[in-house]
Amino acid sequence: MADLPWLTIIGLGEDGADGLSAAARAALEKAELVFGATRHLSLLPGLRCEARAWPVPFAEGVSLLLAERGRRVVLLASGDPFWFGAGTIVTRHLAREEWIAHPAPSSFALAASRLGWALQDTLCLGLHAAPFAQLRPNLALGRHLLVTVRDGAAVSALASYLAGEGFGASTLHVLEALGGPRERVRSVRADALALDDIAHPVAVGIEPAGEGAVLPLASGRPDVWFESDGQLTKQPVRALTLSALAPRPGELLWDIGAGSGSIGIEWLLAHPANRAIAIEADQVRAERARANAARLGVDRLNVLLGRAPVVLPEGVPDAVFIGGGLSQALLEALWARLPTGTRLVANAVTLESEALLAQWHGGQGGSLLRIELADAVPLGTRHGWRSRYPVVQWSVTR
Repeated sequence: MADLPWLTIIGLGEDGADGLSAAARAALEKAELVFGATRHLSLLPGLRCEARAWPVPFAEGVSLLLAERGRRVVLLASGDPFWFGAGTIVTRHLAREEWIAHPAPSSFALAASRLGWALQDTLCLGLHAAPFAQLRPNLALGRHLLVTVRDGAAVSALASYLAGEGFGASTLHVLEALGGPRERVRSVRADALALDDIAHPVAVGIEPAGEGAVLPLASGRPDVWFESDGQLTKQPVRALTLSALAPRPGELLWDIGAGSGSIGIEWLLAHPANRAIAIEADQVRAERARANAARLGVDRLNVLLGRAPVVLPEGVPDAVFIGGGLSQALLEALWARLPTGTRLVANAVTLESEALLAQWHGGQGGSLLRIELADAVPLGTRHGWRSRYPVVQWSVTR
């Protein structure tokens, strides 16, 4: 039985053995088995022990690795294994004392050093298997973005995505095989990309430019960002609702009667660690909510098809919004289910729903807010006010 830690995770750059630290070299010298992608193994041709190629997809290799527990094993990974790398995927199956890691400079660090960008001010995303729409909330003039992608074809697809969003004038810095003898850096406009020889591994630096719409940061984004059939919490009410829900980093929201999904989507936009589950009874609206979330780069929205309280998610949320399907049965089910400290916000338009919220406010406290809005509309040759339906909002902490 090998001493702990039995697994060493080594970050490997394109310079192969030349870029390894003394500790990483020592681990390779003592190793009985080395796992790594075929490309990684090719960068270390002088290995003295057994070497095995890691399978594709990556997850299939975890059980093979765990089966070697007790031997001195090295796992090769790209650059920094804990920045969009293999490290986290593997170590979640291990106790902390079972492994040690020796990272190398990440692709992001190398790219920033080539472009002269301040890494702390640069958005870094791993888009090997993630949609390009994750970029959408961050496409704004003057920003710097660094992304890693699967291959040269993905670079072309990225350029097409940016052009389709109105950012075809963006500068793309195509950074290939950084840190090794094949390193190459080329810069082109997204809508003029004509490179057909892009080598793997590749990262792309993006300087957004063009006439594309920029997604605002404030809650209550304009309604045009959300496709809907009219079942949409409109912008001013949505801003007040998000303020009442008060999203905090890492929290989970239940969005009941989600409609277009706008509340859940804005909850997710508030912080990248936030999570949201939407419950929607209409299948067309449920699909529309998923599409809205995907287009705005927050595919973490989990949409359940069904009607609450018959359909409610597992576990417990940090906050609940009721935008549709408000009923005595739903409030009773939630009050029995939710733990102390859960924030609940419900909006009502009909007289019957208003009366129900007034009853619950009287029994459980919280705050009751009547939201009355009017829009200026043409009235002959001048303008007058046209009132919207008032909204009554109950917010309470369980």
